[in-house]
Parts: sequence; C-alpha cells; structure tokens
Amino acid sequence: MGDHLDDLSVGGTGSADERELLLDTAWALFCQSGYQAVGIDTVLAKAGVAKMTLYNHFDSKEDLIAAAMEKKGNEILAGIDGVIAAAGTNPERRLLAVFDWLAGWFSSKGFSGCAFIKAVGEYTAAGDKPRKAAAAYKQGLQDRLQVLAVEAGVKSPALLARQLMFLIDGATVHADIRANPVFAAEARTAAKSLIDAAMP
Repeated sequence: MGDHLDDLSVGGTGSADERELLLDTAWALFCQSGYQAVGIDTVLAKAGVAKMTLYNHFDSKEDLIAAAMEKKGNEILAGIDGVIAAAGTNPERRLLAVFDWLAGWFSSKGFSGCAFIKAVGEYTAAGDKPRKAAAAYKQGLQDRLQVLAVEAGVKSPALLARQLMFLIDGATVHADIRANPVFAAEARTAAKSLIDAAMP
C-alpha cells in the first residue's frame, strides 16, 4: 500500500500551485473511484502534469492520499466552523448547527458518503497514513463538538461529543447507502435529545 513513487524522490520542491493541483485532482478521483483503484498515472493524466512533478512533492501514493485528505479535512472543518459561528451565541443552537451542515452536505449534488470512513476501510493497518489522516480529521471534528459541549455546560462534554460523532457517522453511512438525506434531520432530533439529557 505504501509503494514509493521514486527512490530518487526529492519531496518538497516544485511550485505550491502544482502541489495544490495534484491534491485537488487526486481527491476528486479518490472520491469517485476509491483510493486504491486510482493509479498514479490516472492522477497525472487528469491533472495534466509530468511524473517528475509528482515525485517532487510526494514520496509515495500514501503520502499523496494523506496530504489530499488533510487538505480536504481542513477545508471541511473550516466550513463547519463558519456554520457554527453563523448560528449565534446560543450553545445548544451552535451544537445543532453541525447537524444543519450535515443536512446540506447530504442534499448536495454528488454526495457519496464520507471519504474518510472509506479510507479506513481500504487502509486497515494502524500505521497506514490514510488511516491516520482519517483519524485526525474525525478527531478534529470531535474536538470541536467537545468545545461546544463545554460551552453548553453539559455534565460530560467528552461523552456527549463522542455520542454526537456516533450520530454523525451513522447518519452519513445510512444517507449514502439509502441515497436519502432525511437521516440528517433524524440525527439532529436524536442529538437534541442527547443534549437535553446531558444538561445538569
């Protein structure tokens, strides 16, 4: 799974624009066809760049995948932060705003489930870089939920954050399997019950 692209790789050189192009192109292809099914040559052809450009930025395909996941994960979390901020100052409303974001995602064109969950299914070893990248993204979201739970004054913020993650991931999987965005609203209802029950 961690095949090196070139033993003479000089990772870290080359333009930032080329690196961003490779990351965005690779992410789109991985989401469409899966991580292991997409070959390096396919990424290069779609991005329209030379193989040496890829060698200049990434030592292995796993490095490319993990970097693409990190970039997209940061973009998603920034979007969620924006939705939370727009929800105002009410702590419960800020927590539930995450589920409002979920509803928008489930209803978006081309929704096909969570690419981070799918990465864990394809990369099963604990040390696999895509698996670690998926865990980092999920932890980033859970950390945000825990901060919001602290703001809300619940009895056990860490527990509530984990429970809300269960709802988010479960709803995402079911929305993908059944091609139905209604699971976001149902998860939101369940989340409100959990929040209410967690209040002192």
